[in-house]
Amino acid sequence: MEWVLSTWLALVVLALIVWLGRLVFLCVIDRLLPPLHPDQYADVGDEGLPTVSFVVAAKEESATIAACLQSLCEQDYPNLEVIGINDRSQDQTGSIMDEQARKEPRLKVAHVESLRDGWFGKNNAMREGVERATGQWLCFTDADCVQTSRRSLRTAVRYALEKGVDFLSVLPSHEANSFWERVVQPACSGILMLWFSPAAVNNPRRKTSYANGAFMLVRRACYEAIGGHEAVKNQVNEDMHLARLVKAGGHRLAVVANRGLYTVRMYGTLRETWSGWTRIFAGCFRSVRRLLLAALVLCEFSFLPWVTLMAMVLVSVAGWGDSTVWQWDWLQWIALAACVVQLATMAAFYAINRVPFFYGLIYPLGAVVGLGTLANAMRFAGGRGAITWRGTTYRNGVVHAEQTVPTPFQS
Repeated sequence: MEWVLSTWLALVVLALIVWLGRLVFLCVIDRLLPPLHPDQYADVGDEGLPTVSFVVAAKEESATIAACLQSLCEQDYPNLEVIGINDRSQDQTGSIMDEQARKEPRLKVAHVESLRDGWFGKNNAMREGVERATGQWLCFTDADCVQTSRRSLRTAVRYALEKGVDFLSVLPSHEANSFWERVVQPACSGILMLWFSPAAVNNPRRKTSYANGAFMLVRRACYEAIGGHEAVKNQVNEDMHLARLVKAGGHRLAVVANRGLYTVRMYGTLRETWSGWTRIFAGCFRSVRRLLLAALVLCEFSFLPWVTLMAMVLVSVAGWGDSTVWQWDWLQWIALAACVVQLATMAAFYAINRVPFFYGLIYPLGAVVGLGTLANAMRFAGGRGAITWRGTTYRNGVVHAEQTVPTPFQS
C-alpha cells in the first residue's frame, strides 16, 4: 500500500512542479517569446523593404472576408500585392471578393472550381495564390483574420530582416465572444504550447518546430527550397508541416507574440470548436501514439491534482485514511497546492489570450473538452474517423467527399 501512495504522491508533486514552472514562464514570457507591436519600427523608413505578396484563401467566409481583405489592402507597406483565392465557396464569398477587387487596386482575385487530385482544399488554394504572386516574400494569412494595425506587415518584415529569419510566424490575438470560446480556446492553446515551446522553436539548435497559419511570413527562396505547398499538399495542418520542413532544411524559423497587430476569431460555436481543434491536434501530433501521450500528460497535470484532492476529502470524511501513513497528509496538501497554482497559472494565461482571467478559474472544464478533441483526433489519425471542414471531408490523407453544405461537427 505504501508504494502505491508514494507513487501517487510523486505524480502529484510532479504536477505541482510543472505548474510552478508554467507560472514562472508566464512571468518571463516576453523574454522567451518576443512580442511585436505596431510602433516597434516606427522610426525606420521604407529603404530596403522587399516586395511582399499577401496570400489568403477563403471558403464559405462571406461573414469575414471583406474585413480581412480591406485590412490587408490598407497596410502601410510600399511594395505590396494582395492575392485572394475563392476556394469553391457555395455562399457569397466569391462575389464579395470580386466587389472588393473592383475597389482595391492592390487586390487580385482568382476562383478555384475544383481540387487537384491528391490535394487538400486550403493547400491547393494557397498554391493557386503563390502561382499568381510576384513578391520576394510571401505572407500567408486566413480569411477570418483582421489586421488591427496598418503597420502589422511592415513590423513583421522589419523584424524578419533584422533577425535574419526566413520563416516568421506571428501568433494570433484571439477574439472570444461566447462562453465556450472563452473556456476552450486558451485551454487547447495551452496544450499545444506545452509540446511546442516557443523558446525551443526559436532555438536553431533544437528540432522543435511550430507555426500558426494565421500569419506566416516566408522568404520566397526558402519557400521554394522546401518544396512549397506541393510538399504538404495532403496535410491537414499545412502550417505545422511547412515549419517542420523549414527547420529540417536548415532555414531560420521563429515565432513571435502579437501585441496589437491582428486578431482572429477561430470558432464561434462549440461544434466548430470541437471539429476545429480535432483537425489541429490531428495535424500537429500526427500519430495515435503522440496523441495518446498528449492525452496522458493532460490527465497527469490537469486532472490528477483535482482527482487526488477530491479523493482525499472523501477519505477524510469517510474515515478511511490511516493517519499513521505519512503520505495521506502530504497527498492532500500537495494536491491542494497543485490545484491552486494551476488555477493561478491559467488565469494569467487566459488574460494573456485576451480572455477575462476568471475564465481561467474554470480551466478544468476547458481541459475536459481538450481531452475529448484529443480522443477524437486519435480516431482520425488511426484511420477510423474523418474530419469535415468547410464542406470537405478528409479521411486517411485523402479527400473522401465534398458537400454542398458545411457540417463542421462531423469528425
